[in-house]
Amino acid sequence: MEIRNRFAFGPLALVALLAANGLAAAATVNYEIDPEHTYPSFEADHMAGLSVWRGKFNRSSGKVALDKTAGTGSVDVVIDVASIDFGHDVLNEHARGAELFDVAKYPQATYSGRLEGFVDGKPTRVAGELTLHGVTRPVELKLNSFKCMPHPMLKREVCGADALATIQRDEFGMPAGKDYGFSMAVTLRIQVEAIAEEAAAAGSQ
Repeated sequence: MEIRNRFAFGPLALVALLAANGLAAAATVNYEIDPEHTYPSFEADHMAGLSVWRGKFNRSSGKVALDKTAGTGSVDVVIDVASIDFGHDVLNEHARGAELFDVAKYPQATYSGRLEGFVDGKPTRVAGELTLHGVTRPVELKLNSFKCMPHPMLKREVCGADALATIQRDEFGMPAGKDYGFSMAVTLRIQVEAIAEEAAAAGSQ
């Protein structure tokens, strides 16, 4: 009897384990970054403190995976560097050139990271790596805000965040102006919205 029960328990335990794994997988929701509401922007020094230049990238794409219950998730973003926009055409062309972003050689920047520091199902930071100008370095994003809600028109969940970080651009091979005393610190301010994929939205109904 004991032997039979032991073997009977094995398949039941396996089924329970597979079911639990299925539930865990189902709890992860995948989101597509909304390019119409996502703009990585930045602030950079001009003339060693004379003023601050601000700009943004107009084209970006990517995905977010989020499991609020488990407190896990990931972010993968691709930025079209040629879409840089200072609101100044001459400066835009200069920034695309070899002295700065060199978009002919490095047309994309990417960021991949893990959502961390969850509080009440919301992440507070992203630990990841930024690849820019052919250089990859760790960059942690602080999430000043994070919110998910039903999208009023698409009838799917949408999540949004406001992210902040500071990088040193000379560490990414862009030291232009350093010899003139320009600060190499660049503040990144990223507004992002991401919409749940349709399959995930249908499965949650």
